[in-house]
Amino acid sequence: MSTPVAITGMGLVSPLGTSVQALDLALAGNQCAIAPREVVIDGVERFTVGVAACSAFDERKSRAPSGVTLDRGTAMALSAAFEAAEQAGLFDASRQPAPERLGVFWGTGMGGASSFDQSTEQLYGRKRRLRPTTVLTTMPNAAVAELALAFGARASAVGYACACASSAVAIGEAMRAVRGGWVDVAIAGGHEALLTPGVIASWQAMRVLAPLEAHAAHTCRPFSADRAGFALGEGSGAVIIESVASAERRGVDVRALLAGYGTSCDAVHISNPNSDGQVRAVRAALADAGLAASDIGHVNAHGTGTVAGDAAEAATLAEIFGARGVPVSATKTLHGHIMGGGGAIELLCALRAMDLGQLPASATAPDAALGVDLVHGLAPRAAGGIRHVMSNAFAFGGTNAVLIASRVG
Repeated sequence: MSTPVAITGMGLVSPLGTSVQALDLALAGNQCAIAPREVVIDGVERFTVGVAACSAFDERKSRAPSGVTLDRGTAMALSAAFEAAEQAGLFDASRQPAPERLGVFWGTGMGGASSFDQSTEQLYGRKRRLRPTTVLTTMPNAAVAELALAFGARASAVGYACACASSAVAIGEAMRAVRGGWVDVAIAGGHEALLTPGVIASWQAMRVLAPLEAHAAHTCRPFSADRAGFALGEGSGAVIIESVASAERRGVDVRALLAGYGTSCDAVHISNPNSDGQVRAVRAALADAGLAASDIGHVNAHGTGTVAGDAAEAATLAEIFGARGVPVSATKTLHGHIMGGGGAIELLCALRAMDLGQLPASATAPDAALGVDLVHGLAPRAAGGIRHVMSNAFAFGGTNAVLIASRVG
């Protein structure tokens, strides 16, 4: 068992809103942000799929600390981190940690993809020269660099690219850095902004995007018998983590505890998930938190809505908790699959569920054969008194990351 660390700030940009307060309202109202989008690639193809966009977010209003043009995803990263930092008092001069003790730990699967897609269109489609700052905008660690500049973070500033597990890994590794005394305060999380024609077409070619239904809100149906894939989303989630002693010294509120982290690699297949690897990650997180499976009151599943992915995760949940042994939400049905940013955003969904006593619901009923106690219906399930929640992130490449958070007190 390791010592829990404090979460002192939370920030969000998501299809369900551009603040944690907006997320609360969206989850309480069982809102779904998935809507149809037509994708047109001249001379190649035209199709319509469901996507979950951050329609209220305008990256043009964001200012880059570096002065270069911001990728949409990097702009989201800054916005989410700023909200979290405001909650954690990082803008208050009297509460700021020493720059050499402030770190950035950030995850993204395809950072800069939006700008890269635009650059290729500019170069090959319009036959125009590229900006001199193109590399700085598209590089995977662009958000890490901008965040370090924005906050003057002079300790570790590290990016993690582990596909769908990227931001969950970033948060877990930040927790380890705080525990190890390498940093006093960590800005951790991740982002993804992949709703560009080239990227959407790439996922469509892989045949993992759910076919658009008459009601787009029901397109992504995790753990249902007729599940057929996911809907791409975009967004960013951020947390500020530090030791409880650091939070007390700085005079800031501890909003939740990050209690456990486990990671593993399947090392079996690059895209097909493996339950054995997932089980090892879950057990590692429970051991790290010093908890039994029966202590977990709620799981926000990876729950992509693919046939193979949900079956593997259902087997993992049954192995750890027993059949229908824990209430499970799969919030991708509401905000879409945010890839590298999903782990952070889904951890925030689990944290808010624990704090508010309302478990997010899927619109469609679960496949009984999977044995998952899926929260479903037209409204969240009331569940007061939950003390510990788990969030799963299982990625292409076989990387698995599991985070456990606990209520304060």
